[in-house]
Amino acid sequence: MTTTTRDWALHLGVIALLLAANFLLPEYHRGVFSRVLVLAVFAMGYNLLFGYTGLLSLGHAMFFAAGLYGAGLPLYHLGWSVPVSFGTGLLAGIAVAAVVGVLALRTTGVAFMIVTMMFAQVFYLGTLYFTTWTRGEEGLVLSQAMRSVEFGGWSLNLSDPSTRYMLALALFAVVLLALMRLVRSPFGRTLVAIRENEERMRMLGYDVFRAKLTAVVVSGLFCAAAGAAYGLLFGYVGSGFASIQYSILPLLWVLLGGAATTLGPLLGTLFMFYIIDYSSGYTAAYLLVVGVALILLVLFFPKGLLGSVRERWLGWLP
Repeated sequence: MTTTTRDWALHLGVIALLLAANFLLPEYHRGVFSRVLVLAVFAMGYNLLFGYTGLLSLGHAMFFAAGLYGAGLPLYHLGWSVPVSFGTGLLAGIAVAAVVGVLALRTTGVAFMIVTMMFAQVFYLGTLYFTTWTRGEEGLVLSQAMRSVEFGGWSLNLSDPSTRYMLALALFAVVLLALMRLVRSPFGRTLVAIRENEERMRMLGYDVFRAKLTAVVVSGLFCAAAGAAYGLLFGYVGSGFASIQYSILPLLWVLLGGAATTLGPLLGTLFMFYIIDYSSGYTAAYLLVVGVALILLVLFFPKGLLGSVRERWLGWLP
């Protein structure tokens, strides 16, 4: 079996298992998986920039929130349809990522991280300032009527658990397969080479700035898609999703699952969600449990769960 065939078989197999989970999981866990699948898309967007390109950002909540508000505000205030609102969320994410990328990529290393964090903080404060439209921390609740999709005489209810799960899975599948194709392409290998030795790639004649800017924009697109989907599927748009703390989450998910692995973000998001969910049911000090789990993972799986498995046993994992 060729590497390409094996990669496609693995990813399609994961998607098939997640599809079967919609019919096998209890309602509570199906709801959890719906949320995890959307947030895993957020983590995959972050992974493209951090894991494959080597750029540490603390501003990705800004891209997620750009999609969230880009979809939620037209739907809430202007009465636009769900598909059009989702499209405006994607465009908002692309626009913000392009502007931030052009400015932030003038720096490198720690300076890049600080600049992205500053941009994210400005975006967050903007959501608090324009409370007439955003309602700040209180946020906007998107009613079921707003989130209904009409196709002729057929209606799609986004608040239905099964429908929500299938749409979250559809988004996850599209982004997962797109990411797999991207990182296996010559462009994806260029990003990895830039991560390993940027100066050498520049000496070989590659346009490093253009490649990194493209990575920022695509990463922002994926994160905005997750934000737009989150708002439309779960019916809430709030400033908390634009906070700096929300930029740290995808970094943790990627590190837990394995940076520069296509399925690591899903594994890391799922692991983090459930360890918080279960530990909070037993103790109010659940963050202590999470901290101990993270320390153990760093000690025994320094490259993340899937990254360490790839390094030690299954070197063919993408």
